[in-house]
Amino acid sequence: MKRLDRLGTGIGWRPEIAETVEGLPGLDWVEVVAENICPGHLPDSLLRLRERGVTVIPHGVSLGLGGADLPDAARLAALAERAEALGAPLVTEHIAFVRAGGPLTASARLEAGHLLPVPRTRDALDVLCENVRIAQDALPVPLALENIAALVSWPGDELTEGQFLAELVERTGVRLLIDVANLHTNHINRGEDPLTALDELPVEAIAYVHVAGGLERDGVWHDTHAHPVPPAVLDILAELRARTDPPGVLLERDDDFPPAAELAAELAAIRATPATSAAARTTPTTPATPRTTPTTSATARTIPTTSPTTPAAAPSTASGVLSGVGTVAVLAPVVPPRAAERTGPARQRIAVAQGALLAALVAGGPVPEGFDGKRLKVQSRALAAKRAGVVAKVAPELPEILGDRYRAAFLAYAATRPMRDGYRRDALDFAEQLLIAGRPEDDLARRRLTHWWQDRAGARPPRRSVRFIRAARAALVRR
Repeated sequence: MKRLDRLGTGIGWRPEIAETVEGLPGLDWVEVVAENICPGHLPDSLLRLRERGVTVIPHGVSLGLGGADLPDAARLAALAERAEALGAPLVTEHIAFVRAGGPLTASARLEAGHLLPVPRTRDALDVLCENVRIAQDALPVPLALENIAALVSWPGDELTEGQFLAELVERTGVRLLIDVANLHTNHINRGEDPLTALDELPVEAIAYVHVAGGLERDGVWHDTHAHPVPPAVLDILAELRARTDPPGVLLERDDDFPPAAELAAELAAIRATPATSAAARTTPTTPATPRTTPTTSATARTIPTTSPTTPAAAPSTASGVLSGVGTVAVLAPVVPPRAAERTGPARQRIAVAQGALLAALVAGGPVPEGFDGKRLKVQSRALAAKRAGVVAKVAPELPEILGDRYRAAFLAYAATRPMRDGYRRDALDFAEQLLIAGRPEDDLARRRLTHWWQDRAGARPPRRSVRFIRAARAALVRR
């Protein structure tokens, strides 16, 4: 497998720190959440970075390639459009499921609003491989997938994390985005050894690496992306660098953004992290035992970038890496015959299992057999808290109208109402439920919430004259 061109050291671009990111010294590239940008109206900050020659890579969070359903064509098209608008050398997503239910289980569709782990079973791997091949056919550039952090463990896993990722690469030729902070999270929360995972990984498939911070609370590590990177995560980065020289390393920060100097210091610490293995630290005079890398049955070949894509229904050729002007090095993976034979029944089994887990997390369903009920409660509370935080960002008027009552009111709503169609719809549903219940109690806040909901819930926005009258009335009441 050919290596990607060097990316260097980067940071996750967020609107809140756009100006800071532009001023960071020695920045080579940035990553942007794909769903947060519009291809026809890219933020000026991203345009300026691109003009400076800074690479911008879109990072998707909503495909749910580890879910039981086939990949959504509209979401794939949107991700492809963003890759082309940014001139990105690749796109990235996650090995996770984000929704469940629907036709496969004849049940209501449920949205997690978060990345949830897939079981490491043959069924799940078969489904994931087919979904990945479909995604690769729909995307104009190579795809890399990220290992995720998890609070809960599936019962009956048949493969370790490293084995699961190695076989995924072997069967699809997909690239890997290795998040060393997530390896640390899974070490704390699930007892998984990050060094074992690194030893089992096909490190030649790594496109780049994520580094992020978090915190431990009540014996559970929360991957917050809102705290400084701990030394333990940098240690895992050093272990990875002892095994390979990754094309790029990126710092993720999504909340509680520190001053520019602190971000610059974290990037400097990442650059300075040496390639040092545990074996080298304990026995510095003994050469490290050569690592056996899982072999891949994929063979590289070169095709013009203008070649048409393979129809989604046909066995796919996985996208590879940029290799010079006008060509793409791609992989021709060997697809085990049994994958096609088992995918249909496997999808049904995965759909039932994921639907039961998600119902327990967001809809008050019973704890599925084999799961830790206490840990599921922790995950459920974390999902609700994340919903409250994201809704507050996409609809900042709600916490402004409700004040200190917002968080408690939203968590009470989330306990009985699963998210059904994204965070903006969630904000409208939350406001509607409050109004139906006659809340908030004070007249001014209730009128403001009513006008906010009316302005956004209709098929068309209210006329300018209606908005003017409402604003004038609200101003008079506030006096």
